[in-house]
Amino acid sequence: MVLRILVAEDEFITGFDLCDTFEEAGYEVEGPHAGISSAMLACQKEKPDLAILDIELTDGLSYELAQKLLDDDVPVILHSERHSATEVAARFPGATTLAKPCPPAMLLETVSRVIAPV
Repeated sequence: MVLRILVAEDEFITGFDLCDTFEEAGYEVEGPHAGISSAMLACQKEKPDLAILDIELTDGLSYELAQKLLDDDVPVILHSERHSATEVAARFPGATTLAKPCPPAMLLETVSRVIAPV
């Protein structure tokens, strides 16, 4: 079974780099979604196995989406260059946090670690 990763990232190049990284590693990728509304719609159509969310998207903060996914037992990796990992971890203790920029190898290792219990 191929795991499906939702990518929500408003920076065009970063979003496509993330998608390419995960596709090359053998994952099915949904995205990149620049906004919360399109990412939420994608989740409603098909629940992802894991989500990687930039905190600041084109139409607001992804906190509501992150909480919805966590409530649906979807592992979430939140990443940001403006919000500290400590701040994000305090708000979402069930999520994994990464600072941007994050090297592809570290992202892949984090995804493997997060989905390992599944």
